[in-house]
Amino acid sequence: MSKGVKIVKPSGILDGMTSGNLRNEVESLLASGTKHILLDFAQVTFMNSSGLGALVAILKKVRSNGADLYICSLNQQVKMIFSLTKMDSVFMICENQAAFNKKFYS
Repeated sequence: MSKGVKIVKPSGILDGMTSGNLRNEVESLLASGTKHILLDFAQVTFMNSSGLGALVAILKKVRSNGADLYICSLNQQVKMIFSLTKMDSVFMICENQAAFNKKFYS
């Protein structure tokens, strides 16, 4: 993809125990100079509040590096967590990769 967008595809459960891998992957991308990161949640089956907390920490790290973080393909359970915590107004969320591409590349 042009514009330096890197796509990260976490899978399975995103919680306090599993979020470390996602954090490490994002930090590695930032260290390599990536300025646009898309987290594609198509394979994430469940996320709890610890997973959301990890995403907030990741977002802070991304922003402090002058980069942008986008999320797409949320399932209903994950959408509900974002909605209930009002984090859907904090994160840049797209319905899927096609919607992200349309928004980002237009």
